[in-house]
Amino acid sequence: MTGFSISTSSTSDAARGLLLGSAGVVMFALSIPMTRLAGGSVQAPQLDPAFVAFGRAVVAGLLSLAYLIATGARRPRGGEWRLLAFTAGGVVFGWPLLSGLAVRHVDAVHAAVVSGVLPLATAVIAALVLRQRPSAGFWACALAGLALVVGFAAWRGAGGLEMADGLLLGAVVCASAGYVNGARLTAGMSAEQVICWVLVLSLPVTLPLAVMTRPTAPVAPAAWAGFAYVSLFSMWIGFFAWYRGLALGGTLRVSQVQVMQPFLSMLFAVPLLGERLDAMTVVFAGAVIAVVWLGKRQPVN
Repeated sequence: MTGFSISTSSTSDAARGLLLGSAGVVMFALSIPMTRLAGGSVQAPQLDPAFVAFGRAVVAGLLSLAYLIATGARRPRGGEWRLLAFTAGGVVFGWPLLSGLAVRHVDAVHAAVVSGVLPLATAVIAALVLRQRPSAGFWACALAGLALVVGFAAWRGAGGLEMADGLLLGAVVCASAGYVNGARLTAGMSAEQVICWVLVLSLPVTLPLAVMTRPTAPVAPAAWAGFAYVSLFSMWIGFFAWYRGLALGGTLRVSQVQVMQPFLSMLFAVPLLGERLDAMTVVFAGAVIAVVWLGKRQPVN
């Protein structure tokens, strides 16, 4: 009877973990379309991409401050401050600002495919930072993923790369580095506290920058809706669901659902932004997803 109870509990936790992890991926998948909605395009600009990047961090940072106070979280100590700063550089400043600038020049479908190598890039940076020795198969997948996104960007750019593609690749590197440093912090504090401290630590910088870049002219209500989404879900609630899902369902199992994020981003961009999917884009996206999925299964010692 006891064994049955433990097994049932374990199965329930795994199911809840997969559900929460999937919810987190859906929230993150909406980030690129919603960022595009908030900032608009070069032809029809809305909120300044800098305001979207810094303003969303302010909203999430104030919520994080309230959460840390309410839960009585301990203050970071020693080397944790340095890792928090590195994490903030990647996930609070680098990724939101660079990706926000990029999606003013390319559509969300394009950005979703290029950023689809994010899980593989994170694994590469983790291997370098932690001085691991990935297998030849891992490196082959990493190079194949890079070749695919560069090839896709060149195809969409009629034979050449655009500035936005460089911004997107820079955003991927920033986010990957931020994820790796944030993961190192989870050895001493919960993942939820890590993202909250990262956002609170950033407030002295993000708050004045958000004020400086605030809109001075009316923008469409849809742009504010996009801003509200990336502030509440992309920057805050999504992390809670994702990290809790990993803890309950197991990192190895739950993290696999992340490979579907770029495809979901593409699908969301169609009804939200009126973008269209062509066959070649779907082929490239499928190839990127396959390479990332295969790369995550290669041994790393």
